[in-house]
Amino acid sequence: MSQHDLYSEIILEHYKEPHNAGTLDNAEIEARGYNESCGDDVRVFIKVKEGRIEDIKFMGNGCAISQSSTSMMTEQLIGKSLDKAKLFIEEFKKMISGECEFPQSDEYFELSALKGVIKFPIRVKCATLAWNTVKNGILDYEAQHGQNVRNESKIQ
Repeated sequence: MSQHDLYSEIILEHYKEPHNAGTLDNAEIEARGYNESCGDDVRVFIKVKEGRIEDIKFMGNGCAISQSSTSMMTEQLIGKSLDKAKLFIEEFKKMISGECEFPQSDEYFELSALKGVIKFPIRVKCATLAWNTVKNGILDYEAQHGQNVRNESKIQ
C-alpha cells in the first residue's frame, strides 16, 4: 500500500465513522463554524475540567476533508489544557498551510494524512474550520471566565 493510499484510507475512515461525533449536555464551550464558500458547517461541544478539555464532541456537515479533520482534531485535543490546545491548533494550522512540516511522530501520524491539502490552498479552509471554531470557543470561554486572554483575535 502506498503512502497516498494509506492517507486516503485514514481520511475516509474518519469521514465514514467519525470519532467523538455527537453532542455534550452542559458543555462549557459550544461554538459553531461555517465556511460560506463551500457550505461546511460544524458545531463543537467541550467539557472543561480544571482548565483541561475533559471531553469534546462535534456535529457537522461537509466534505470529507472538513469532517475527517474535525474527527482527528477531537482525538488530539482531549486531555490537553486550554493553553496547550490553542498552541496545538496554531501548530496544526502552520503545518496544513505548508509553513512547517508535519513531525514524524505517532502524535501526528493521522493528522499527516491531511498534508495533501497543502497542494490545494482553497481546501485549507475545509481542513481548519473546526480548529478555528475550537480556538474561538476557547477564547470566548476564557473571556467569559476572566481568564488570561492574550490579545488573540478570533479567526474564521
